Amino acid sequence: MPVNFIETPASQLLSIPGVRIGVAQAGIRKADRKDLTVFLLDEGSVVAAVFTQNKFCAAPVQVCREHLGQSRRAQQSIRALVINTGNANAGTGQLGLDHAQQTCQAVAERLHIDAEQVLPFSTGVIMESLPVDKLISGLDPAISNASPLHWSQAAQAIMTTDTVAKAFSVAVDVGGNRISVTGISKGAGMIRPNMATMLGFIATDACISSDALQVLAKEVADASFNRITVDGDTSTNDSLTLVATHKAGNAVINSWDSAEASALKSALLEVAQYLAKAIVRDGEGATKFITLEVSGGKTSQECLAVAYSIAHSPLVKTAFFASDPNLGRILAAVGYAGIADLDPTLVDMYLDEVHVATSGARHPAYQEKEGQRVMQQSEITIKVLLGRGAAVQTIWTCDLSHDYVTINADYRS
Repeated sequence: MPVNFIETPASQLLSIPGVRIGVAQAGIRKADRKDLTVFLLDEGSVVAAVFTQNKFCAAPVQVCREHLGQSRRAQQSIRALVINTGNANAGTGQLGLDHAQQTCQAVAERLHIDAEQVLPFSTGVIMESLPVDKLISGLDPAISNASPLHWSQAAQAIMTTDTVAKAFSVAVDVGGNRISVTGISKGAGMIRPNMATMLGFIATDACISSDALQVLAKEVADASFNRITVDGDTSTNDSLTLVATHKAGNAVINSWDSAEASALKSALLEVAQYLAKAIVRDGEGATKFITLEVSGGKTSQECLAVAYSIAHSPLVKTAFFASDPNLGRILAAVGYAGIADLDPTLVDMYLDEVHVATSGARHPAYQEKEGQRVMQQSEITIKVLLGRGAAVQTIWTCDLSHDYVTINADYRS
């Protein structure tokens, strides 16, 4: 079960004017579940996205990048997103690219738009041919099913090994205009975004310029999905897509410097961080939600290197699963994080409020029973102080349990 996660009821998800969503059962991998989702976007919507940095990026990622570039050059709106689960269409070569393009063409024909106005997304098993005929046969029922109210259905339809649907909404006042933000994500394993397998889709009815939205997509990713890890594996398909439909009536936001723009950015970031943390809470086999705060670095990258070194250590992760305060494993991970001139005598560490290490050694007042108490909690914060500078970074991760191995051993069966 996810760690302290309460699924957002469908009734609490805000519809976004200019967005309709349809889902269908295409039988892409399993015959008994909804596995195809389409987002239909009104003319004039603006779309921005960031994608995986994995060199084996999936065919739909390559096509998305191409279509976004073509649409910007032609000053065309992106009018549809199509998402399948069950098959990643990654490691599939030219055939995979052909299948992604065929998908876009099939959507375009049904909506009477250009294929370049369609963005494809896939998630699931890597290095298997996409059953594109099944996908295309599911487009008509998906499109006919489209409704502004189907955010919850979409969150369920994009799941793979997820155990819960991940969706969230907020509303914010911008210049006297009520603006809505709603997002969904999926991911539970192969999570180490570099932009998780993760997909994220966030839409708002705000008026935002194309350039400002692209800047925001990178900033939002860096403060949310790029700060989580379950197992250290960067997917071939990671994608975060932001949509602004220009229906709210606010003055178009061209930069993020004003107080009003900052309020909207905060709302979008709130949704993104909720969805990113939900992925960690639903990490495959997770029993602990762990916040890693590293401060006192010379640079942010230094802090992140230490945080990820801790988060990716199997010894650390299994100790958390066992509720074992074997905290020397954390100091060891700090030591091999790659900071060449790290001075261990300047390093302090806290487990929640418990001061466990100082000047690079066990704190004289630390009692193991206090560490044991904290380790038994379902949510834990580790604070590492490097004593080198003013940089601070936070990431979120989980433990490593027997179930993680079981889930991934049986994934394709």
